[in-house]
Amino acid sequence: MSDLRVAVLGVGRMGAFHVDALSRCIRGAEVRVVNDFSPERAYEIAEGVGARVVPNPIDAVNGPEVDAVVIASPGHVHETQVDACLERGIPVLCEKPLSTDVESSYRIVRTEAALGRQLIQVGFMRRFDAEYLALKNLITSGDIGNPLMVRCTHRNPAVPHSFDSEAMMRDSVVHEVDVARFLLDEEIVSVEVVKGRPTSRAPAGTWDPMLVVFETQSGRLVTDEIFCRTGVAYEVRTEVVGERGSVLIGLDQHLQAKTADGRWGGPISAGFVERFAHAYDTELQRWVDAARCGGIDGPGAWDGYAADAVCEAGVEAVRTGQKVAVAMQGRPEPVEFPAEPEPVLYAAELIGDRS
Repeated sequence: MSDLRVAVLGVGRMGAFHVDALSRCIRGAEVRVVNDFSPERAYEIAEGVGARVVPNPIDAVNGPEVDAVVIASPGHVHETQVDACLERGIPVLCEKPLSTDVESSYRIVRTEAALGRQLIQVGFMRRFDAEYLALKNLITSGDIGNPLMVRCTHRNPAVPHSFDSEAMMRDSVVHEVDVARFLLDEEIVSVEVVKGRPTSRAPAGTWDPMLVVFETQSGRLVTDEIFCRTGVAYEVRTEVVGERGSVLIGLDQHLQAKTADGRWGGPISAGFVERFAHAYDTELQRWVDAARCGGIDGPGAWDGYAADAVCEAGVEAVRTGQKVAVAMQGRPEPVEFPAEPEPVLYAAELIGDRS
């Protein structure tokens, strides 16, 4: 089978990371087209991999040498770019969000459903992380009994000044939303936000940190401590408490050490790319393999819509200080989606060396 010819829309930090992976680490793919709102950046990235720059993103999607698309552009243009991929009938890996409003996300779900095949994969890379997959397998096996609570921690060293409480919900908490749905196999029905004392690093009117509380359909509780300006490092942890045990992931390579002066610690990831580099590569490899057959292998349009709906309720909870119900429409029927493949812990044998 010939290599998958890919167009990458948006080559900021995330898009450039994907271009590098597709060109050096992922088998069966090559970047043929690059698009970005910054022509200088587009030409710089494209030159490094021998790709062509196409200034208009829709023209890039419709290029004759393009079989599939990776969207890493700003969220407000995702809807138009995803629509172009659906109109052409080619697979697309879209970084979150699927769209910037719930109504358009649901319209995308319905449009794809009408095609009768899944073409949209949403970039929730934690589903491809070895620790999250191991945790999912522990839950599914029943080893820790019925999961009762999920406790999440999400901390960033720093974010732009404009990254307010709404952005924290839509761009950071969204990952815990998908993690909870992935681990528990049920939808979130309500969101509540507890605001404490904000860090001195937070702009006026921004609640950082916040404690976000989700309730699922069956009454399980999920908490997420979101703190975006710690000034320290990148930390993501998840603990599932079950009836017969609990399990905690995210301790940075499981390495901790006691030092002579009595301190206890270990290395902490500098950022999300370092923490989830292998997960991103596994996600891309599995998407490429599926896209070469005309499909996807991972969270789809419905997952993107569900996450958008929960975050919309979360933003309202921040604004009002009230517990807010999640408003979701029904999944379009009939839709025949292929069964999800069995999860793999690692795909290292499929991925090249990034060093």
